[in-house]
Amino acid sequence: MFTGIVEELGEVTAVENLGDASRFRLRGPVVTDGAKHGDSIAVNGVCLTVVEHEGDEFTADVMAETLNRSSLGALGVGSRVNLERPTAVGARLGGHIVQGHVDGTGAVLERKPSENWEIIKISLPADLTRYVVEKGSITVDGISLTVVDAGLDHFTVSLIPTTLALTTLGLKQPGDPVNLEVDIVAKYVERLLTTTQGAGTQGAGQ
Repeated sequence: MFTGIVEELGEVTAVENLGDASRFRLRGPVVTDGAKHGDSIAVNGVCLTVVEHEGDEFTADVMAETLNRSSLGALGVGSRVNLERPTAVGARLGGHIVQGHVDGTGAVLERKPSENWEIIKISLPADLTRYVVEKGSITVDGISLTVVDAGLDHFTVSLIPTTLALTTLGLKQPGDPVNLEVDIVAKYVERLLTTTQGAGTQGAGQ
């Protein structure tokens, strides 16, 4: 489990095409400290498994399904990425519960700079609209953010200077893709309500 609090802005140093998958080598001095084979590291919000670790770099294999359903397929050598290690048991939950399972991708639509913050508008896939609410939580490229405005096909987030300086959202331009993970609580509530309503309907018909 992650919290959406990015630990460092890393970099892709190599990409190897494996046919039905890709092997990424990434640099991140903070997240590789003490890392070992089999550990999990979130890369732009996608939970990946460490295959090899040497110095301040690690490699991770990404299967075709993940490449197709996330923005990782658009990464190349030199791309900057948000990196986060799993939260430790008993640690503070600084953001919100993040699984590292991307629900879909959006794209930066526009940026509106202000004196002390910046508002970014991001497109929202139709099948995710019902999970996104004003003042609710959403994960964008692995960053835990609060929704400012929730539309039918978009949402906005307000970013402080620290987020702009230390994450990929400070670099993203209109048209750039981003990974989205909606609040897991919303998905569980929906499933529980659907199951309860279905059971109630079935009982009424007996």
